[in-house]
Amino acid sequence: MTAPCFEKIGRIPFKGPESDDPLAFRHYEPDRMVLGKRMEDHLRVAVCWWHSFCWPGVDMFGSGTFDRPWQAADTMENAKLKLHAAFEFFEKLGVPFFCFHDADVAPLGETIAEGDANLARIEELIRDGIDRTGVKLLWGTANLFSHRRYMAGGATNPDPEVFAFAAAQVARVLEMTHRLGGENYVLWGGREGYDTLLNTDMKRELDQLGRFMSLVVEHKHRIGFKGTILIEPKPMEPTKHQYDHDAATVHAFLRKYGLENEIKLNLEVNHATLAGHSFEHEVVYAIANDLMGSFDINRGDPQNGWDTDQFPNDDREAALALYHVLSAGGLTTGGFNFDAKVRRQSIDPEDLFIAHIGGMDTLARGLLMAERMILEGKLASHVADRYAGWNEGLGTDILDGRVGLGDLAKLARDQNLKPEPRSGRQEYLENLVNRY
Repeated sequence: MTAPCFEKIGRIPFKGPESDDPLAFRHYEPDRMVLGKRMEDHLRVAVCWWHSFCWPGVDMFGSGTFDRPWQAADTMENAKLKLHAAFEFFEKLGVPFFCFHDADVAPLGETIAEGDANLARIEELIRDGIDRTGVKLLWGTANLFSHRRYMAGGATNPDPEVFAFAAAQVARVLEMTHRLGGENYVLWGGREGYDTLLNTDMKRELDQLGRFMSLVVEHKHRIGFKGTILIEPKPMEPTKHQYDHDAATVHAFLRKYGLENEIKLNLEVNHATLAGHSFEHEVVYAIANDLMGSFDINRGDPQNGWDTDQFPNDDREAALALYHVLSAGGLTTGGFNFDAKVRRQSIDPEDLFIAHIGGMDTLARGLLMAERMILEGKLASHVADRYAGWNEGLGTDILDGRVGLGDLAKLARDQNLKPEPRSGRQEYLENLVNRY
């Protein structure tokens, strides 16, 4: 029997808004009913394997700062210890889901055969952990960016043998995700882009990427995986430009290659801000185009121009995103995965718990705010009133194609139209949101 890795920490309780206990929830209450559904079932919170258990606290100027025994070396023994720590953490935090890359859970070696053997051994232990704790797999993914073979991408690599190696990795993890009961599979290339156009054939690389995605979808159906295939947009970093720049770019890509009915989006907060958008914008775009899948929840630092992956603490940002998600019917196979890492100086085991507790409380506050927005209906009624003219008369004639450009020009002249602008009431609406 392996000794506990977090022996000084027990199951995290809910103690309410007045509590000063940093190791207790103040707002996240799994069984609390919100719009007819349990809070846990609305949020479907997940812990990511990579930042929480694999990241050693390095940065570009310094080595790792965390003293975690399973990070001493990339061996199978340490992979088993890391797995033990992960499931202990999931159970004590009380989350329903987790996510992983293949390289997070086992050493992949230099060949597909080595990776196959190690992942087969670790898959049995993951299955045991799922059966023992009830914590489920939200999604799996393959790491196609860390190894030097992927320095020019995986699917978009100029070497077709790298493409084949990447395909083998994805097929293996997709099958593993399927066997473990995962609800989604995420495609995030990381390096599917370019650093300079001087050595890049963009059309060829996009066609390669389109073919790769088609192969994944074909394999999903071949093995009977019923989950959702997701793409995670990101504009840059590590490459200068990545082909999955933002939600709209991915949408255009999917339509070009006939995949718009097969793949949805896994949106990340920090990726949205790096693309020059708000997270709310990316959520609304995904919903408007039937692409909403799942979310990686975190935040960036407004004074840094890269993906800092900090834990979320803005309940207003969470509330606006959740308002749109709930208004669209809520999550199906997706969830809110904490793709976030504690800061390099946060070296105590308690810090890892405290970070997730704060993030879960932020989501819970956002959910309760969104519930009030929906029940009061003031935001929705304002938008409906603003566009009411498109629901009858001239508006429906235009949208249904009953009038052409010449007809509209004649109407404007014959009726001597003099439309008057109406206030958008932006400040009122911003103040209204703040009241929640």
